[in-house]
Amino acid sequence: MEINRQEVFQSLARVRKGFLQIILFFVLTGIPILLFSKAILRHLRDTSLKIDLVAFAIPESFLAILKLTVYTTLFLTMPLLFYHLWKAFGPLFQKKGLKPSPSVLLAAIFLFYLGSFFCYFITLPFGVQFLLGYQSANIKPMISVGKYISFCTFFVFGFGLTFELPLVLALLSYLQLIRASFLTRNRRYAILLIAIVSAVITPTPDGFNMSLLGAPLYILFEIGIVLVKIIERKRLEAEKLASQG
Repeated sequence: MEINRQEVFQSLARVRKGFLQIILFFVLTGIPILLFSKAILRHLRDTSLKIDLVAFAIPESFLAILKLTVYTTLFLTMPLLFYHLWKAFGPLFQKKGLKPSPSVLLAAIFLFYLGSFFCYFITLPFGVQFLLGYQSANIKPMISVGKYISFCTFFVFGFGLTFELPLVLALLSYLQLIRASFLTRNRRYAILLIAIVSAVITPTPDGFNMSLLGAPLYILFEIGIVLVKIIERKRLEAEKLASQG
């Protein structure tokens, strides 16, 4: 059964209806987050940087706090966002044989936070300290608080989204857009793409920090291949039963 444009537009309409709930949750969550934003910033600095931050303009400290509040609130809103995306597009996959289950939603949330916390507690501290290692008697780092927040959140969200790889591959398999044979046949190109993505997302271009993302991402890619093979086998069994019936 092919997915037509009308089904896609209906899914987009369902996403639009969920935006009001997402925005309401975002606002209600952002207000208390703003009250604790200074403590969050202090924890972010102590985890990775361990030196004082500076503000290069009068409003920068205030704007940085607002920016951190927005990013933190968005981070906490991701489960609700995933929920509405799955609620909107889930029927498309169910027509392709995916049974209605909260497992896909839970997997998406788990993988996102797994990647985010992996970055926050492991990759980011190594990357920041590596970059700070280039200071000398003539070069002392003066790091803007606003740019530091943007730097950290880019990598945290980047890791979180890239860790969705096996789930994305599985869902594409349900839509019959990819096959396990295609993935295995082009494994070397996947490794190259993973290396490029790791070089872009990781804080530093050195091999050690790239491997902190590249190695887990390759493992997730292989897990995705296994999931695709399982989905294809189940689809083949269902087609055999249908033909026998």
